[in-house]
Amino acid sequence: MTTGSRNNSAHEQSRPRSAARRRRERLMAAVSLLAVTGLVGTLGYEGHAATRTPATAPTAHATSAAESPYHSQLERLARQLVAVGAPAVIVRVEDGHGRPVEITEQAPWTRKDHRLRAEDEFRMGSNTKTMMATLVLQLVGEGKLALTDPVETWLPGQVPNGRAITLRMLLNHTSGLADYSEDPAILRSAMGKDPRRWTSEQLLALGVRHDPKFPPGTQWSYSNTNYAAIGAVLERATGRSLADLVRDRIARPLRLEHTYYATDSAWRGPHAQGYEPDAAHMPPGVPAEVRDFAGAHHDGHVDVSRNNPSWGGAAGAMVSTAQDWARFYGALMSGKLLPAAQLAQMRTTVPTDPNDPDGPGYGLGIETAATPCGRVWAHDGGIPGYLSTHVTDPTGRRTATVLVATEAFAENPKAFPVLTQAAKALQNAAMCAMFDRPAPIAEPIT
Repeated sequence: MTTGSRNNSAHEQSRPRSAARRRRERLMAAVSLLAVTGLVGTLGYEGHAATRTPATAPTAHATSAAESPYHSQLERLARQLVAVGAPAVIVRVEDGHGRPVEITEQAPWTRKDHRLRAEDEFRMGSNTKTMMATLVLQLVGEGKLALTDPVETWLPGQVPNGRAITLRMLLNHTSGLADYSEDPAILRSAMGKDPRRWTSEQLLALGVRHDPKFPPGTQWSYSNTNYAAIGAVLERATGRSLADLVRDRIARPLRLEHTYYATDSAWRGPHAQGYEPDAAHMPPGVPAEVRDFAGAHHDGHVDVSRNNPSWGGAAGAMVSTAQDWARFYGALMSGKLLPAAQLAQMRTTVPTDPNDPDGPGYGLGIETAATPCGRVWAHDGGIPGYLSTHVTDPTGRRTATVLVATEAFAENPKAFPVLTQAAKALQNAAMCAMFDRPAPIAEPIT
């Protein structure tokens, strides 16, 4: 799940698996997927030894509009990503001119578990935040919540200094709350060894037992605790579960048949299998506490698909598909889900880097940046076994998705330079293809 902060203390920098460092490296990537840096990082392991190549050629399936000039490049880059270690990848690009490009690539050893399809369900990690922010803004438009509401109003006594922290600060990560995903108590769940079902209140309690990073509203620091609080507020304000809210306010109206908020390990339809390397295939430098995932072992990997994602909560427990998410982004950006005033609030951003006030910005559950190919709105998400990047233009008519069936390499990009480089190349090419433009020339994968 996407984690971390840009405001690292010396203590955070000394942690063996600093979520702060990971998120700082990756967030600039997600909205600089863009500045042609690419996406890296999420929850603390690696992906697959970059020097290991599948014994036979990866399987592939692709459909596209015949006139798409970028299909062959995307197919080549997706195949390359699998060849250097990704178990599987799904790419979907809509350029606004017709039938979308859809590509799947899969390492042969994964086929004994599942034949990958472009429409397979996928764990979306921190892309969940965009849907949670949409729910809040719908309630704001209905007069049931206000972005200026102090969190204390809705969660009395649950958040220290809650009178000074507004819902807007939670949504745009300016509250200063520490990140619950850095608490050791969450680690067993993240590794699939603790199947408990976490509630929003429990996750919030983990985060607030740590000192805040800064006074509310004074800085920006990505924290999953913000969205644990948002989840608790949504449940308190409506009297309904997050799963019901997603279903009734977003999934059903948009006919997103494979989009749902996961509260346990069950899948509702055909799904991509997610993998991480087993302990024996983890490279040196990966911390001991994140080397041994629970799940079925084979071919040097662990199938983590059945591990319970509820520890992601409102910050990262959504399941969806590439097609469903494109439809969601189209409805969101075109104003079908939110009134104009609330969509404008969502797009009101704060800088993610204090040294670059005109650079990438974070709004309410979504990020933005100007790129060589066009301005994008985006989010990314990672949870063990699943790394996802979703990008849209400001209108929602053009979208790009890259789903990779492993997440750990993104936690240790320096340990996996080849896999990381290949992922960046594919992500950048998909984003530019969305704008019907060639991607900047990438360095050869070495």
